[in-house]
Amino acid sequence: MTEEMVGGQHRSDEATQIRASRVNTRTPKTDALQFNWRIVMIPNLGWTGKTLKVTVEEDGFAIVHNCLDESAVDRLCVEFDDRRHPQRNLLSIPSVRQLVKSRQVREIVETVLGPQCFAVKAIFFNKTRSSNWKVVWHQDLTIAVRERSHVEGFGPWTMKDGVVHVQPPAMVMSSLLAIRLHLDESSFDNGPLRVIAGSHRKGRLSAEQISASEKENCVTCTVPRGGALLMRPLVLHASSACSAPRSRRVIHVEFANAELPPPLDWHERV
Repeated sequence: MTEEMVGGQHRSDEATQIRASRVNTRTPKTDALQFNWRIVMIPNLGWTGKTLKVTVEEDGFAIVHNCLDESAVDRLCVEFDDRRHPQRNLLSIPSVRQLVKSRQVREIVETVLGPQCFAVKAIFFNKTRSSNWKVVWHQDLTIAVRERSHVEGFGPWTMKDGVVHVQPPAMVMSSLLAIRLHLDESSFDNGPLRVIAGSHRKGRLSAEQISASEKENCVTCTVPRGGALLMRPLVLHASSACSAPRSRRVIHVEFANAELPPPLDWHERV
C-alpha cells in the first residue's frame, strides 16, 4: 500500500507565483498553497491548469484544498465510517465508481493526464490510534492486472487480496497519477504523508539509493477535509504513526492514460 505540504494562507485576486523562504503555517480561510520554497496563490477553487500540471511534473505532488464539497464528504463518511479497516479493490463499489467519474475529481486529474485518462485502482486507508502504522520511505512500484502474462520488463509478480500485481517498467509507473481524497483533515499529529519533492524524476530507485536520499528538506503534506493530494507514484514518500485519537481516512485512486502492452490489461478501469 502507498502512504501525505504545509499550506500557507494569503488572499489574492489572481493566480500568482512567489519565490519565498520556507513558511510552515496555514490559516483557515484561503486557497493559497505552499510548496516548501514556493508559494502559489490561487483564487476561489484553486489551481490554474498550467500551474497544477507544472507543479506535479516538477515536484511530483500537489495539494488542492477544495476538491470534494461537504455533502460529498458526508455521504462517503457514512459508507466509510471511522471504524472501517483499510481495503483494496474499491472500484467495484458503486459509490467509489461514481466518485472517480465525478466532475470534481475528473477536472483535476484531466488537468495533468488529459481527458483520455481512466481510474485503474482504488484503496481505502484509515489511520487511527487503534489501527495505526508507520510507513518507511518508499516508492509505489506495482500495478493491478487481469492475469499474469510474460511481457518483457514486467516483473516480479505478486498477489494482493486475490488480484494479480506486477512491477512494470519505470516508464509505466512514471505515467500514472494518484489522487488521495481526504475524508478527514490530515494534520501533523495524525500521520500525514511526507514527500521528497522532485524525487520521482530519478526513476525507480534501489533500497540503497532510497536510504541515501536527502530527507532533511522533505515536505509534510497537511490536507484539509475534502482536499486532495496529487502525487506521482515514484515520488519518495513516507508517513509517521498517528499520535492523535482521531481518524485520517483517505480514498487513494490511481489513474492511467494509456493501455498496457498486450496481452496485459488493467485489472479494472473506470
